[in-house]
Amino acid sequence: MTDKDFCLSSYIAFRYIWKDGVDFAEGFQHKNFLPLDDDKRIPVKTSEDIDREIRKQFDRLYDKYDNIGILLSGGMDSANLAAYLRPGSHAYTFNSASGEFDADVERAKRYSAKWQLHHHLIDITMADYEQYAPIVMRHKFAPVHSIEPQIYKAAMLAKADGVQLMIVGESADLIFGGMDKLISPQWTFDAFVKRYTFLDPALVLTHPVSQAELFERYRQGGDGIDVMRFMDEVFAVESSGSYLNAFGAAWMPYYDPYACLVMADPLDMQRVRSGEPKYLVRGLYALKYPELEIPFKIPMPRPVDAVFRDWAGPTRPEFRRDIPMQQLTGNQKWQLWCAEQFLNSLSA
Repeated sequence: MTDKDFCLSSYIAFRYIWKDGVDFAEGFQHKNFLPLDDDKRIPVKTSEDIDREIRKQFDRLYDKYDNIGILLSGGMDSANLAAYLRPGSHAYTFNSASGEFDADVERAKRYSAKWQLHHHLIDITMADYEQYAPIVMRHKFAPVHSIEPQIYKAAMLAKADGVQLMIVGESADLIFGGMDKLISPQWTFDAFVKRYTFLDPALVLTHPVSQAELFERYRQGGDGIDVMRFMDEVFAVESSGSYLNAFGAAWMPYYDPYACLVMADPLDMQRVRSGEPKYLVRGLYALKYPELEIPFKIPMPRPVDAVFRDWAGPTRPEFRRDIPMQQLTGNQKWQLWCAEQFLNSLSA
């Protein structure tokens, strides 16, 4: 069925259309990612277990591919995976002319130098968003996450370098207890709804549709919520789906070694709440980079704050005229811009 108002509200709230079988228009069937079932993953207890199992995966990959590249940030997830690449492999790090990601770039340079990788910096500009957003939106049949145009650009550059497979470390957060600011607090239902809603549809849309139905699936008791199940079933689909779509649009195979693993023991929330999120992945980083301090979580850079700083906002009738643009983050402005571009494509 088609329901433009629902799809627009779902994208604004969650950055994807969570309800299968509901689309913006006839012929626009959106695609969602389905995570691997836990019973198909390899259980790991220690950082050494992760090291061993990722090494096995890379050995199998190198039996099939000669040229493997990686999306490399300054954080520990992709840095760990860089350690398994052969010298001379290609590594791609996102950059911004504004200089806001200099620290991230410098760390990625150190990782590349240590493992003798060909390091490429990829600048992302408004022109890139304008060029690549329509491509990844057409492939998804929906508006997209701000990371998708830049992943697409990286994938196309990698193809030009002869890369046959790209490595990402996207799922480490979900599997090993990252996203600590989301999973650590003892949330009430309403507080979590407010925290997780990326942008309130009622704030920006003329015909907002409540998205409470999705949150209600995870309500516990009168005022609780099953945050971990929500993350496994909602966040995982939205986050991993961005990679699936962007690489798919570029016809570039990609692989996430963390996605094949699962913690054999329950997550130790005390360690997470004490400032040690992803403690098994942190242990692997210490094995691979004993000379470096373990970094705090570094999301993959997206220069949306700089690019959309002075954007005046959407003008289509689907959007309110009184949106407080000065109060929105760069990522929230991106959502509005991307949604408007997608609606324009439907009208073309």
